[in-house]
Amino acid sequence: MDHNCSRNPVVFGTFFRIALAHFSEIITLARMKELELLNQKVAQLQAHELQMTALLEQKDGIPEQQNFLLAEQSATIQQQEAKLEAQQLEINRLIQQAFGRRSERYLENPQQLKLDFGGGPEVTDAADGLQQAIDEQPVADEETITVPGHQRKQKKRHDRLPENLPRVEVTVDVPDADKVCATHGEKTVIGYDRTETLKYTPPQLEIIVTKYPKYVCPNEPECGVVQPERPAGLVEGNRYDTSIAAEIITAKYAYHLPFYRQQDLFAGSGWTPFRSTLLNIQTAAAAVLRPLAEFFASEVRRDSMLGTDDTGVTLLLPATLPDLDTNDVRSQRIHEVLSAAMPTDKKHVKAKMWAYRGVSVPLNVFDFTVSRHRDGPDQFLIDNDYEGILLGDCYTGYTGISLRTDNNIQHAACNAHARRKIFEARGNHPQVASVLLAMYQELYDIEDRALGVDPAARLELRQQESAEVWRRMREYLDGQEVQNVLPKEDMRQAIGYVNNHWDALQLYLSNGAIPIDNNDAEQLMKQIAIGRKNWLFIGSVPAGGRAADLMTVVSSAIRNDLHVWSCVKDALDALLCGCTDYASLRPDVWAAAHPEQIRSYRIEERRDKADRKQRRRAKRRAAQA
Repeated sequence: MDHNCSRNPVVFGTFFRIALAHFSEIITLARMKELELLNQKVAQLQAHELQMTALLEQKDGIPEQQNFLLAEQSATIQQQEAKLEAQQLEINRLIQQAFGRRSERYLENPQQLKLDFGGGPEVTDAADGLQQAIDEQPVADEETITVPGHQRKQKKRHDRLPENLPRVEVTVDVPDADKVCATHGEKTVIGYDRTETLKYTPPQLEIIVTKYPKYVCPNEPECGVVQPERPAGLVEGNRYDTSIAAEIITAKYAYHLPFYRQQDLFAGSGWTPFRSTLLNIQTAAAAVLRPLAEFFASEVRRDSMLGTDDTGVTLLLPATLPDLDTNDVRSQRIHEVLSAAMPTDKKHVKAKMWAYRGVSVPLNVFDFTVSRHRDGPDQFLIDNDYEGILLGDCYTGYTGISLRTDNNIQHAACNAHARRKIFEARGNHPQVASVLLAMYQELYDIEDRALGVDPAARLELRQQESAEVWRRMREYLDGQEVQNVLPKEDMRQAIGYVNNHWDALQLYLSNGAIPIDNNDAEQLMKQIAIGRKNWLFIGSVPAGGRAADLMTVVSSAIRNDLHVWSCVKDALDALLCGCTDYASLRPDVWAAAHPEQIRSYRIEERRDKADRKQRRRAKRRAAQA
């Protein structure tokens, strides 16, 4: 800078103003830059604040979302666990059914499932005295337990051959040289050692050739020909005797042999029939036995109490629909079921075989229908003006029969069904099941003590003791522990079954002749189920009716411990001869006239089994007292 300029005030002022202007501009630019940076910072901070606010809002919603997801997952897990538990219970039930013991014998003590920490209410307050003994082993010293009315001594088993069989004596001698002694001469027989050997000869068939002489007057054709009257036969020409038909029926419905196995058995005796021939003979015999089966049905309906049950059988569909009889309800049902099934290209439908077991009338009657519609019991009972007690499960066709008949028919529910449902659901709530099963054990113990007494004494015992057990059961079912059972659990379903049919389950308390359960009628289903595994199906609707008639005759003979073949053959012979005294052909009446045809060993087996059961229960009750 020029020193002269610094001395010149005018120049210096100008320079100063210029410098100040530049400096101000620099300051302004710097401030603008700083302001811009500051604004950027503010914008960044605001953006960051918005992000933080959004994050905070998200963080505030995360717990709620997480809680919702956790709750949803927890519910799904519970549903899956419940489903797995139900499936496992079903698997266990099927395994038990297939491989386990079929007995539902209850041996536990309800108190074993309860941990008492003091101060808590006893679980079995409503079931006082339900101490159950585990010991169910056979009684070692059978004389230590006294069972009223069962003092019969057990017979010792022996393997002697029956005295009624014919005996053919055969002497096995020594050689002739051994009969003479070189020193003393001929030897003398001093006795025999005897052995008895049972021999089997396969059945033998024979052909009876019957001659019918023809008498005429020589050279007098107007007198005609005289011949003896020919007896009625099963088929034209009397080609097959009733003994053949009786064997076919017995083999199929008593021993459950299908025709192709019977063909092999007959072939072993020298006759190889066509299976259609066996079917034709059976069909002809069923037509002869039809009036007797109808008489058995009418006799059963005269009983004041009937047990009933049903089971499925496969019915093959016909090529064409049968004719419809608009005046016949059964024909209408057949036409309805078959016409609905045929358009679906089905080969078969599931038909039903019903059983009706007289309680005091010793007959079993079977009935065939094409479905499980309530028409089955309605046609058999209501259409025939039946009045009395119907003992069975709680199928709606049975439970509603009281309303449909204005209470002329009362439904008594089977306690074995109710007990079984509790037994099968015991895995869900073992403590509840234990208490309820213990009460049922008490009820059955009372029935066991009532065996062999008249209905009036049995009724008195039931009203004195069984009614009290039912009262305690009602209190327990209404208690808090049972109320905690969830609605969809198997135990709740079992308890609901008892509650829904409470009055029907207790109907036996009002009549000493009503059984506590329907087990006797249910066991008749085995006769159908075993046969069903062998003959597989019913070929037609008429064949189903014939099968029901033949099962009626065979099962009634079995129930009365008769040799089925003899009973069936005698019935065929009598009916072919025109016998209409059907009462004389009732198995219990026929047995009195033919005691040699009674299978006494079955009676002894059943009695021995009942005695063992009573001794076992008596020992348990004695240990429990």
